[in-house]
Amino acid sequence: MPGKFIVLEGLDGAGITTQATLLRNQLIKKGKDVVLTKEPTDGLIGGLIKSCLRKEWKTNPLTLQMLFAADRAHHLVSEIEPAIKKNKIVICDRYVLSSLVFGGLEVSVDILKQFNAHFMKPHATIVIDTHPKICIERMKKGRHHVELFEEEHKLMQIRNNLLALKKHFPNTHFVDGNRQHELVLEDVKRIVESL
Repeated sequence: MPGKFIVLEGLDGAGITTQATLLRNQLIKKGKDVVLTKEPTDGLIGGLIKSCLRKEWKTNPLTLQMLFAADRAHHLVSEIEPAIKKNKIVICDRYVLSSLVFGGLEVSVDILKQFNAHFMKPHATIVIDTHPKICIERMKKGRHHVELFEEEHKLMQIRNNLLALKKHFPNTHFVDGNRQHELVLEDVKRIVESL
């Protein structure tokens, strides 16, 4: 496929959405054709997932992870792969690694790897590595509700899972997210330019 698929990962509150948006804007300024997308998606299955994360309805952890995989499968065929075939750069705010590190709190990582084994691999995965305490502070400033995984002890476990799975995808890079977003962006841009 002629385009590029770049994924940004990290804890909730790490600054992924901020960095994904800033990166898109930088690439557009350079004349690149860019698609910015995210998971869970805004589609039907993504809506179910989001309502579960907001604790508006409840299901068991395995069902939730199956929904994430179904949402991803549809996302790939309907948006990501067509854009890459048209030589676009796709920036995705969360992808498979999020399923493994968040879902791995309650479901076997081996099962989650099986669910996601046949999905396209990113050209680069950039982990915005931000300390859980900083993530919690940012979330308190930015929103009025707490989602399913947004407690400090859970974020610590998720960060440990991220570090344990840092070699799951080739071309995975960790960037210090504890700094101002302009400094983080400089590191992100360097990684993307190396592609």
